Amino acid sequence: MCYGRCARCVGHSLVWLAVLSIVANILLYFPNGETQYASENRLSRFTWFFGGIGGGGLLMLLPAFVFIGLEEEDCCGCCGHDNCGKRCAMLSSVLAALIGLAGSGYCIIVSSLGLAEGPLCLDSSGNWNYTFASSNGNYLLDSSTWSQCTEPKHIVEWNVTLFSLLLAFGGIEFILCLVQIINGVLGGICGYCCSRQQVRVCVKMPETGSG
Repeated sequence: MCYGRCARCVGHSLVWLAVLSIVANILLYFPNGETQYASENRLSRFTWFFGGIGGGGLLMLLPAFVFIGLEEEDCCGCCGHDNCGKRCAMLSSVLAALIGLAGSGYCIIVSSLGLAEGPLCLDSSGNWNYTFASSNGNYLLDSSTWSQCTEPKHIVEWNVTLFSLLLAFGGIEFILCLVQIINGVLGGICGYCCSRQQVRVCVKMPETGSG
């Protein structure tokens, strides 16, 4: 198994997830494509925590590009001094994965809090407030109550959809970073690429040379 190739696959996946998280977070600022609510600061407070832009987006690009840079074509396993640098690189990728865990974890937390509190909206009494803040997230299971928010139009659907997407993206990123931690540890201990055939070849080479 080539651990560098696995890391590269994880890295490419994280790049796409980071881009999607950034897009979803940006859309939260423009309910129904309108800009006035952002300029008037009438958006959910958790929109301004940049869970998708910062945690699940820009911060996730760092480990993603580290993982992508690990894979090389000429990876021989478990022998020779040339492999030491590759092993160190795989172990160092664990640190990058920890950064990814922090970013994705932040995205998950912010998205969860945004879903639980609900949007800031104009209610039927003409006041701007968090109409569903006291429902402990139960409003998510009862769509008939969403009409209590009269402005922005369909703001509940907008927030629920985008925060749910951010929660999903953050969850997948978290799992991928965990996978890379395991992959990086195994790659650092066993070698950049390990297969039984490669190990036999690499072990026999010194013996042949000594004869």
